[in-house]
Formats: sequence, C-alpha cells, structure tokens
Amino acid sequence: MTTPLPVASPEDVGLSAAALDRLSAALQARIASGHIPGAVALVARHGKVAYFEAFGRRDPATDAPMTRDAIFRIYSMTKAIVSVGVMMLWEEGRLLLNDPIARYIPAFAETMVGCWSGDFLARSDADRAITVQDLLRHTSGLTYEFRGDTPVHTRYIEAKVARLRQTNEEHVATLASLPLLYQPGTQWEYGRSTDVLGRLIEIISGQTLGTFLSERVLRPLGMADAGFWVPEKDQGRIAEPFAQDPESGGNIALLDVKRPAIFESGGGGMVSSTLDYARFLAMLAGNGRLGETRLLGRKTIELMTSDHLGAIPGSPDLLPPGHGFGLGFAVRLQAGLAPFPGSVGTYFWGGAAGTTFWVDPAERLFAVLMIQAPGQREYYRVLFRDLVYAAVTD
Repeated sequence: MTTPLPVASPEDVGLSAAALDRLSAALQARIASGHIPGAVALVARHGKVAYFEAFGRRDPATDAPMTRDAIFRIYSMTKAIVSVGVMMLWEEGRLLLNDPIARYIPAFAETMVGCWSGDFLARSDADRAITVQDLLRHTSGLTYEFRGDTPVHTRYIEAKVARLRQTNEEHVATLASLPLLYQPGTQWEYGRSTDVLGRLIEIISGQTLGTFLSERVLRPLGMADAGFWVPEKDQGRIAEPFAQDPESGGNIALLDVKRPAIFESGGGGMVSSTLDYARFLAMLAGNGRLGETRLLGRKTIELMTSDHLGAIPGSPDLLPPGHGFGLGFAVRLQAGLAPFPGSVGTYFWGGAAGTTFWVDPAERLFAVLMIQAPGQREYYRVLFRDLVYAAVTD
C-alpha cells in the first residue's frame, strides 16, 4: 500500500502563504506572456507538502490545461534515481566505490585519453583506471557530445553515441572505444558517466535497468508514473513543450516517451509526475526512508550528499560558485557566493527540459518544479529557488 505524503498549510511548517502566492503569481505571469506553456510546483517542509499547484497548459497544441498529475520528461533528474540504485548495490556489498569500472565492463580497461592539436587527435594511456566513484561524481573523463567542440566531442558525434536505437550494452561499448576528454579523477566534467552506471546496474543485478529501478526503487516508493516510457493509458497526461522556443524561435524536440525505450539512458531517459518525484525526494530527506520503506541507510545518504571533489576543478557553467559535487548531486558548500539562496548541505540537480529539484536538510525542506521548456530552464531554476526561500518564515 502506498504511503501518502502528509499535507500541511504553509504556516504550519514555517512558510508564508502570501509569499507562496507571489510564486504562483510569478509563474502565472510568465505563462501568460508566452514564456512557458505550463508548470507544476511542489514544496514540502518538515515532511509535509505545503504547496502543490499546477499552472497553464499541459499541451499548448491542444490547449489542454496543466494538471498536478501531468507526466514530465525529467532528463538528468534520472541521474539521482540511478545513483541511488548503485548505492543500494553498494550497501549489499556487490561493489566498492574504488572498484575499477573495467572489473565489470572489461572494454574500459583499454580506454585512452584524447590529446590534440587543432583537429589532430592522438591518444595516450590513462594514468589510472576509472572507478565507480568517478562515474558517480563525474570525474571519469567521459563527456557529452554537446559540451564542446574538441576533436573528442567530434568523435562522440561521429560515433552517434546519442542514438536511441541501441541497447545500454551497445551504448557503453561505444563509449569505451572513444577517447576520454580528461585523465580520470582530474576534472569534473558533466557527461555520460551515469549512462555507464545504468549498465553497471544491469551487469551486477542481471536485470535491465528499467526492471531493476522499477522493482527496487519506483514500486517500493509508490512512484507509479515514473519509468522509461509512458503506457498508452497514461499518455493523455504527458506534458508537452511549445513547438518553437519563444525566445530563439528554434524548433523544440523532446524524447518520444510513448513507446518502450530500447536505450534506457541512466543519465537522462526517465519520466515522472511531480508527486512521484516528490516521493523520491521525501525518501532522500528522510535519510533513506519513506514511511515503512527504507532504500538506503542514513550514513549512505550522508556519503552521497557530501562533497567528493575537494580540489578537483569543476565546470562553472554547471557548478555554481560555492558548490561541489557528491555521488549523484551538486552540493552547496558555502552559504554565500552563489547568486541564489540556500543552506550549506543543500543538494540538487535538474533536467534538460526544465525540471529541477533540491533538498535542504538544514531547513528540512525540499522542492520540485516541472516544466517542459529547454531554453528557459536556467531562469526558472533560479526564480523558483528564490521565491521558495523567500517564503521561509521560521
């Protein structure tokens, strides 16, 4: 039986209803101006949902209104779920964080590091093996093909690493054949590391990634709308973007989630409703437990949400000032520096189509915003956080 998330009024959990009304008004104004088609936002504090609202249109092509049970493509918010799956296997003693990934995927024993002059690409030996920890904290040397224009990125594009008609096994075999952008452990570089973790789960568990996550994470938490595709009976709830970006005028094309996925991307292939993802966040905020269901231990959550970079440099376009990265999440290290509010220890991430979440253990607060507007995602991540924190009263 699914345990419902408790509900409270904003004032009962130290939030201002008037300030949350300002959040609603800001979202409604941006929707009215044609900036995004619609949104669903949820805020919880002290374990209780105090704000859960839907705005605008679920599908701008049909004018269907947005509903709180709309299903969104969450892209890189998949990474947090897959990282939890990996740590569940770690808690069972089936892997160590310092294990070389080649122990499970032998092709990575031959991976080389790219070095180039102009368009000329050469390869050199890696100084050390890629570890499971490297994959979780994005220090593997793997990248995304859209993250630059070096010869390494060109090789990713030529190899069609993003193609959808491939299995997880085939995807990872392609990645292992390509040069790394950096030596393992030397640079935080956002990339396809979590796709490799998805394949690692398959190898260790003997199940497909989708089956493992469904049986071990989604069903136990009551996340009935989350997965790698949307069954026909639920496809009328899929949230859709504008056909063209309202600022750039470019066409918008998101994942087709109306048929079972061949490539179950651990880095970005899942869908979820807002409340389903809130259940996942409630588990994290509950130190690995939601109701009577425990997925992880308290110390495991502590390990995952601690900084694992130290002096390893990051990418300022994705890691804000005063932040590091844990095992699946960006982690706030300083109260200041970043141009948005939060507490030391807050952890978060978002998705390419505009979805975003964070968990603030110090304030016992978590929040999730769901939109399908790729070009507007950076604006709404900051706006949402600013206005939620403005509502904290005690």
